[in-house]
Amino acid sequence: MGKFRICFVGTPEFASAHLTALHESQHEVVAVYTQPDRPAGRGKSLQPSPVKRVAETYSIPVYQPGSLRSVEQSSILAGLNPDVLVVVAYGLILPADILNIPRFGCINVHASLLPRWRGAAPIERALLSGDEESGVTIMQMDEGLDTGDTLYQIAVPIAATDTRIDLENSLRLAGQKALLYTLNNLQQLLKTAMKQDHTKSCYAEKLQKSESLIDWVASAEIVNRTVRAGIGRAPAFSYLQGNRLRILQATPSSDSFDQAPGTIVRVDRESFQVACSASSLLISAVQLPGKNPVNVRDIFNSRPDFFVVGKALSNSDSAA
Repeated sequence: MGKFRICFVGTPEFASAHLTALHESQHEVVAVYTQPDRPAGRGKSLQPSPVKRVAETYSIPVYQPGSLRSVEQSSILAGLNPDVLVVVAYGLILPADILNIPRFGCINVHASLLPRWRGAAPIERALLSGDEESGVTIMQMDEGLDTGDTLYQIAVPIAATDTRIDLENSLRLAGQKALLYTLNNLQQLLKTAMKQDHTKSCYAEKLQKSESLIDWVASAEIVNRTVRAGIGRAPAFSYLQGNRLRILQATPSSDSFDQAPGTIVRVDRESFQVACSASSLLISAVQLPGKNPVNVRDIFNSRPDFFVVGKALSNSDSAA
């Protein structure tokens, strides 16, 4: 086990947690690469990435090129003399010239058990598909999209109630552990790296906004997967009385009803129940446009006529 000079490459909060783990280890993070500041918030002012904020806290030099595909960028990285490039959810493709600069190459922390769920949204896709297990993979990067040799993996079970945030938190902790183990045993793991079985791969496409619109004709289990996968990023939604209603907490039920899917079939002070295909969904937390997330009981207290048995949730804001 040695002390490596590391260049860290990443952008979102998931990545920033791994930067923190490296900073607190015996290894030296000599530079951080992250995407350029982006407009965000109501004022659309430029905001730094979570990784940049953490790097500045630790006084680590930050580089934010719009692309790494230039001789200039290759020269800058080579001048940093890294032993390893650690990449976590960077959001930009690394060209071959960059991959070949570090002494021990580039390793990536990916939030799935590769080759399953290569790509941008492995956490959401695992939840939407009803997977019972996910995990993290540390791989040696090549020019493909998450196709490099596997160095180390940690499996993480997915509970039936896990949301995207829950699973991301579990994978973040596993990723930190796996990354440090890999670096501390890197030379041996590079010798025993395993090729991925490309015949078992599947691609985790980035979620489209349209996928968050609930299809009430599906089973309650499928609808609830949409709810769980959207928490914290792309909340599941439907329309009720012309209002776009985000569904934030729900529980599938085997209770079935004769009413059309999407119809409210039961209401109490804590939740309302919506008919699905051969099943139903108990909804207990929602969010209305321009409002904070609330429990159903809070809306019931202020607007008792909002959730009414017989009213239907729909996929259009023109529905009554």
